[in-house]
Amino acid sequence: MVHRIVWRVRDERALDFWADRLGGEGIRAARAERALSFEDPEGLGLALAVTESTDEPLAAVHPEIPAAVALRGFDGVRAYAADPEASRGFLERGLAFVTRAATGNGSDRSTYESRGDRRGSSYAYDQTDRTGIAGAGTVHHVAWASRMEDHEAWRRRVSENGGRPTPVIDRYYFRSIYFREPSGVLFEIATIGPGFTTDEPREHLGERLALPPKFEPLRERLERALTPLPNPREQWIRR
Repeated sequence: MVHRIVWRVRDERALDFWADRLGGEGIRAARAERALSFEDPEGLGLALAVTESTDEPLAAVHPEIPAAVALRGFDGVRAYAADPEASRGFLERGLAFVTRAATGNGSDRSTYESRGDRRGSSYAYDQTDRTGIAGAGTVHHVAWASRMEDHEAWRRRVSENGGRPTPVIDRYYFRSIYFREPSGVLFEIATIGPGFTTDEPREHLGERLALPPKFEPLRERLERALTPLPNPREQWIRR
């Protein structure tokens, strides 16, 4: 199971900022070399890390967060496995992962990188003899991106290398396949697009409950059952 999610930040100053901000919210964080580790309220491990990535940052704009210290996108995840080597062939041959060089000690054979034309992310193992149990505070799956035109080819590649992918599932905003890698972690390969502006303009995203057409008949029932979320833009304006 995945036990830690890692985000990128630019430098040590960003770690200082987030350590102060988390502390102000009563969240205990552990500072290590070039990283800040903490847990969410349900115990899932999270970390902010200064990385050498040259990928274009994926940074959200927020009035309380200076651009220089903003999160710059996901770096990767760490998962527990009884035998990390059991997944090596599938990850390298099936998914074209490569072993990522580890800073200062050559290479870590349990850390991989998946890289496309523009971006890359890491996937790493820590060995354990304990069995994971799904529930609140656990990661359901790890999603990897694919171009629409490559999606079927990735499904064939997974199948040819011993995986058992689902049929392509049309999610309206994107398409997905799911399968488990040999260590048991559930993977998704999702297409980049058509996107969330398929049925509403970008400037109004998040203002109402958007539903794919096949779920539209359930709108009244779902709106009664779901907990409304505050619109952060309204909070920013008030401040």
